[in-house]
Amino acid sequence: MGHTYPGATVPFGMVQLSPDTDTIPYEQNGKYNPDVYKYCAGYQYEDKTIVGFSHTHFSGTGHSDLGDFLVMPTVGPLRLNPGTADQAGSGYRSAYSHANETAEADYYSVMLDDYHIKAELTTTTRVGMHRYTFPQSDQSHIILDLIHGIYNYEDKNVWTYIRVVNDTLVTGYRETSGWARTRKLYFALTFSKPFEAYGYRNYTRRTAYHGFWGKFNQNRDFPEIAGRQIRAYFDFHTHQGEAIEMKLALSPVSKDNALENLRSEIPGWDFDLVKRRGQDAWEAELQKLTIEGADSDKVNFYTSLYHAFINPTVYMDVNGQYMGLDKEVHTAQGWTNYTTFSMWDTHRALHPFFNLIEPERNGDMVRSMLAHFSQSPEHMMPIWVNSANENWCMTGYHSVSIVCDAIVKGIGPFAAGGSAAGTPGGATAVAGGAAAGTPGSAAGGATGAGGGSGDAVVGAYGAVAALDACVTTAHHRDYDGLGFYMDMGYIPSEKNGNSVSTTLEYAYDDWCIAQAAQKLGRTDLYDEFIKRSQNYKNVWDSSIGFMRPRLSDGTFRKDFDPLRTIDQGFIEGNAWNYSLYVPQDPAGLIALMGGNRRFVPHLDSLFTMDLPDKYFAETEDITRDGIVGNYVHGNEPSHHDIYLYDWTDQPWKAEALVRMILWRMYKITPDGLGGNDDTGQMSAWYIFSALGFYPVSPGDDKYWLGSPSVAAATLRLGNGKTFHVVAHNQGPQNVYVQQVMLNGQPLHRLYITYDEITSGGELVFDMGSRPNKKLFRP
Repeated sequence: MGHTYPGATVPFGMVQLSPDTDTIPYEQNGKYNPDVYKYCAGYQYEDKTIVGFSHTHFSGTGHSDLGDFLVMPTVGPLRLNPGTADQAGSGYRSAYSHANETAEADYYSVMLDDYHIKAELTTTTRVGMHRYTFPQSDQSHIILDLIHGIYNYEDKNVWTYIRVVNDTLVTGYRETSGWARTRKLYFALTFSKPFEAYGYRNYTRRTAYHGFWGKFNQNRDFPEIAGRQIRAYFDFHTHQGEAIEMKLALSPVSKDNALENLRSEIPGWDFDLVKRRGQDAWEAELQKLTIEGADSDKVNFYTSLYHAFINPTVYMDVNGQYMGLDKEVHTAQGWTNYTTFSMWDTHRALHPFFNLIEPERNGDMVRSMLAHFSQSPEHMMPIWVNSANENWCMTGYHSVSIVCDAIVKGIGPFAAGGSAAGTPGGATAVAGGAAAGTPGSAAGGATGAGGGSGDAVVGAYGAVAALDACVTTAHHRDYDGLGFYMDMGYIPSEKNGNSVSTTLEYAYDDWCIAQAAQKLGRTDLYDEFIKRSQNYKNVWDSSIGFMRPRLSDGTFRKDFDPLRTIDQGFIEGNAWNYSLYVPQDPAGLIALMGGNRRFVPHLDSLFTMDLPDKYFAETEDITRDGIVGNYVHGNEPSHHDIYLYDWTDQPWKAEALVRMILWRMYKITPDGLGGNDDTGQMSAWYIFSALGFYPVSPGDDKYWLGSPSVAAATLRLGNGKTFHVVAHNQGPQNVYVQQVMLNGQPLHRLYITYDEITSGGELVFDMGSRPNKKLFRP
């Protein structure tokens, strides 16, 4: 479970270099192959063979792409097909053993048993470095597979190109159409030792027209290789114990930029120096939070911290150039462009975590989202972004949550007293005037002059322009039922398969817009969107006590099972889960459900009821060990559920449940996550909850209290201050909070604020084995 990979990467690195253990096709006989889901990250711990090492991966997603530029060293007769795992020697893959496998921060090593080759990997932000220690052989090869990919199918490769510049330097690109519909990635590859010969095989089926290239023998020692399905190879003679190193740099813009990235980031051939610098970069990140506690807690905590710093990923060359959503080259001046935004997941805790620990980096992520808006032909903020492509995956428009949370908290381009100069994507400055005439338009005040390579530069009113971008998105009537939502206050069931969950998510995002509007003094927008944020009530069926699909005529759908997810109006959750998805207004939800007397038993039952297997049998990423009652921790819409007890008269129940989830869903095993990490969201939930507080509703300034699992922690905040957490009398049985002190004074409420954390100070919990039901918590 979890779909993570064990390879080498630096924090937020564009190169994520990792072993891939099989080549499962996305489809078989014209139908989806369900086994492919196991290979979202390319690596399966249970597999016995490795097919090679590719340079791009997703960490913990429930869908996939990438797996670019797979490299595999071999000896003996040349094989250019990976073969199959059940037939030894059928291809270039190799058996391996976990006993001879090492995974560290920015370092991976394994012995390829079939070839007696030791493979070692390390990286910089944009370059992967390989070291292969060969046996003596007159038939040593390094294969470059441009067919290989993750979630592969026959037509995924649009085109591949290789140019052999000399006997140590190779450049090229691959263009694919997958989850990212139009994606082009360039590379520059150099070897530490000249190759003696090279060649390739084109596996493309013969086309009606193929030009006049038959004048050459292209298969061997021909410097220009092109086709849709290419595998190339480079031949060497090696003596026993000889190490051949190679460096492969990536660029989203050009081969020249890839070569510049290579020469800038790894100019020499000191593998151990690159590894050491990468590990120093990880140490600098991981030192931003230090904890005291049991060894098992430390392993889980720092594993989560590691995962949290993998994504989003840098998507920009060393010269500042990046490929935009409009397929034009742009230049980020004074900021870093990012991609891999799984915002349906990460808006909940990962970006709020960055606001504390990495506010400037998160500010650049916000800039990247606004750049996306400025380049979007649909004039929308991003939904799920991969490599200058909008994937339109999942529901809601949760970049709005991230941007509005940054506005409310004054993060990055919206810092108090600062200028947003350099921030891309002002609504009135770009997008063809799409925001003109919309409520909350900047009326010219936010319009900036062009800067860089076509990027808009928003002036001192950057927050206003960012709010306009969010409003423009929220007014996009053609997107995923938004027109119905705006006109009717809900999405009719017969118009949208996820009508209920999408209605609820829109309502939360609208509340975020209202909070940013209030911060900026935009009363008109605040009134509009705070009203829209109450639309959750329109899908509440009081007769059964659940959120329920509603038809266009206003009646509720009759055939309805609150335990089912498929075809019930929800995505990654059922009515039991989504009826609690009102993070913007828990008090209103509790009142709607009948107050504490009815709400608390309902919430209790979520964790204690029995959910029969049939209700999750069709769900790829959910298994029995990832479920507590009907609470599915791996499905992110439930991540705030435990903390809803803080709005009731029995808040101590949250304390015990938080500790139970920390123990049950995060284990020190290869399959230790109770679901996909989803590019860091599961890990961010762990980090916050282990510290004793959690952001239930990003967009406000509150972090709600739970039960810390650490004995002590120090947060080195992005503003240079420190915030300490101490848990006295900590232990596996002492899960209940007896008293809370903030900066030496008793805390008589269930939350702390953003300003209280970022001002520095100390939060002290006294723990015990029994709930303190008299603890004053109004």
